[in-house]
Amino acid sequence: MIDAALLPLQRRLLTPPGQWLAARGVRADHLTIAGCLVGLAAAGAAAMGLYGLALLGLALNRLADGLDGAVARVTGPTDRGAFLDIALDFVFYAAFPLGFVLADPGANALPGAVLIASFVISGTSFLAFASIAARRGLTAADYPSKGIYYLGGLTEGAETIAVFAAFCLFPAWFPVLASVFAAACAVTGLTRFAAGWRAFD
Repeated sequence: MIDAALLPLQRRLLTPPGQWLAARGVRADHLTIAGCLVGLAAAGAAAMGLYGLALLGLALNRLADGLDGAVARVTGPTDRGAFLDIALDFVFYAAFPLGFVLADPGANALPGAVLIASFVISGTSFLAFASIAARRGLTAADYPSKGIYYLGGLTEGAETIAVFAAFCLFPAWFPVLASVFAAACAVTGLTRFAAGWRAFD
């Protein structure tokens, strides 16, 4: 919901380090993959009850996710980079709550499963819209530099990361936080399905 508003600030902050990394031969794809690996390690930390470490891994994952775009803007974006960026984001988004499920299956399994299912609803509608939009040559005015058509909604990246951080800070509240966010993600998915219904005939 607020990703478009945060994007200019993110670019101002990350462009200088992105230029520095690009000048030293760091590739955007490498940052994307490294960020995903750190994110998976953060999920593993959550599974072991190491919530402070999980929060650190979450922050590093998001930093890498921003820096890969900053580097790509210097070296030139690629289709492979766009593919890796969105695909590995979805891997991380599924893995992170799974860590909390494994930490306390009795309390967290059902709300965690519902949350991951809501991510599938939201993500499927997002990617389906993007694929048809690409075929029609459409671009998203709010996200002109994204590698694919980025259809916003009630729950976007910023809201997801805020909720993930809350999982780490208040792990006992995971069932409530996950359930509420799952409902919001389901609403996002439904609005995206509606947008596709209206836009494509």
